[in-house]
Amino acid sequence: MTPLSPPDNMFLLLERRNQPMHVGSLLLLSPPEGAGPNYAQELAEWALSYRRAQPPFNQKLTKRFGIPFWEEDTEFDLEAHFHHISLPKPGRIRELLAIVSKLHSGLMDRAKPLWEIYIIDGVEDGRIAVYSRIHHALIDGVAGMRMLQKGMSPDPLCRDTVPFWAMPPRKKAAPEGVVANVTAPISKASKAMGAIRDQAATWPRVTKEIIKSIKARGNDADYVSVFQAPRSILNQPISASRRFAAQSWDLPRIKATAKKHNATLNDIVLAMCASALRRYLTDLNALPDKPLVAMVPVSLRKDDSDGGNQVGMVLANLATHLSHPLERLDAIARSVQNSKDRFANMSQLEIMNYVGTALAVSGINMATGIAPTWQAFNIVISNVPGPRETMYWNGAKLEGIYPVSIAMDGQATNITVVSYAEKFEIGIIACRRTLPHMQKLLAYLEEGLVELENA
Repeated sequence: MTPLSPPDNMFLLLERRNQPMHVGSLLLLSPPEGAGPNYAQELAEWALSYRRAQPPFNQKLTKRFGIPFWEEDTEFDLEAHFHHISLPKPGRIRELLAIVSKLHSGLMDRAKPLWEIYIIDGVEDGRIAVYSRIHHALIDGVAGMRMLQKGMSPDPLCRDTVPFWAMPPRKKAAPEGVVANVTAPISKASKAMGAIRDQAATWPRVTKEIIKSIKARGNDADYVSVFQAPRSILNQPISASRRFAAQSWDLPRIKATAKKHNATLNDIVLAMCASALRRYLTDLNALPDKPLVAMVPVSLRKDDSDGGNQVGMVLANLATHLSHPLERLDAIARSVQNSKDRFANMSQLEIMNYVGTALAVSGINMATGIAPTWQAFNIVISNVPGPRETMYWNGAKLEGIYPVSIAMDGQATNITVVSYAEKFEIGIIACRRTLPHMQKLLAYLEEGLVELENA
């Protein structure tokens, strides 16, 4: 048995019926040349032949003395996790997004390993869709993307790939700043004491940075605190109903825009999102006077491990109160750089503890709802790097990767970006009852990019 880390356990504590805490992806695949009409069935039968799962995909939850652990599911049944379904006719992308929205809305059974995968045929243009969902306690976005890449090949002729659940796991390295003793076996008690010592060693630096952050609230215009996000319709209680929308953008367009304005790709993406949110909220006569604040996850993973969460957080000023796109971009870039400068001289473990401390009150609030009129940020915007070259799954060409993330009480929508080959794929998940017509954000994202191209 393996105890859950505090970040992994947090995702279990946050889960409720209206707030499933799994992340997912929607893949679009083109069958290889010469594939027959039953290709989707053949692909499903091939996948089902790998009936033995490897860690962490054979791990289910258990509790000892009230503490959650992962343990091997000795009765693992692949057919409880793998499904082959067909779209209703005419099989448009609209129907595909609708079925993903519905599948993503439900909770997973905690008596089993917390993941599922669906092969979906019947797409009108002959492509095949693959939707998967994995509980966030089991894996983070970067680890999930690495897992996806390991299960595919850049060679269209390759036919010896293995489904992700059957791939042997890679070992998880110790966080930076933690020295592992590899010369002798270590008892569980010694490991626990070592972990406590490593954590304690970070606190002088973490405390110093927390104090600096508190002082920065009054005299640093680019510092974003956990107390400055305005109240907005994005921060209402949500239902269990979801709407998923997705679209692709050409990566060279975004790179050219970043180069033109001496900005990073992430700055441009945040500026596109800021413009889209400003337009959307203006349409609803609901744009706050103060700028929206985005929480931007930053991967701290420096190993090839497949499980757990190794993530830091940056708060970014989206400057939605500014009408000029370049002024907005400048404010966004400065606020993100402010957080990067703070993290520059901190170790991985120090950053994780700093973020955990800074957002602890927000996490407690999300779990308990004790202060429903306050939130540390208005929206989560994630940017996950994907494969840099075109990939194939047993000869089927991967056309697109669309991330399907998490909406929460007080965080009614989430925007996640995945870079793949020469594309930027954006997925938006939202509570369909709280945010009407949220699919309009896709058109407004394009308008935001055009603004920057023409500025």
